Amino acid sequence: METTTFIKRDGKVQFLGKTLDFILQMLRNGTYTVVIKKKSERRSISQNSLMWMWFTAIADATGDTRDNVHDGYCAMFLPKNVSFRGLNITVPGETKHLTTAEFTDFLNKVQADAQTELGIVLPSPDDLIYEEFYQTYKNRI
Repeated sequence: METTTFIKRDGKVQFLGKTLDFILQMLRNGTYTVVIKKKSERRSISQNSLMWMWFTAIADATGDTRDNVHDGYCAMFLPKNVSFRGLNITVPGETKHLTTAEFTDFLNKVQADAQTELGIVLPSPDDLIYEEFYQTYKNRI
């Protein structure tokens, strides 16, 4: 299987490896299927840091551990169905495989739940109160 990576900007295609023309010329005779899939980025370090600051704040407010907060929200918002010994079981999913967009969605759900269910305000980096929040929790992640 041959692959190549390209970027499209301002209506122009820029290849980051072998060109499509080169790849097509190198193929043996036959019938082929071409699949174009948009590349997605994994969660960012800053997203991960924000998540752990939020989970620490929730743990402080609820008396729970931040790992339990993490597992609880993963169970709520990232449930994963597995088959074990013929049983279908739902277990918490993981955040480490999420794309940046999926992780943003997860964080938005956590933020909304903390506000509505627990009365805890979790500021985003663009909020005015974020700097104070960051100074409080930056060394605890």
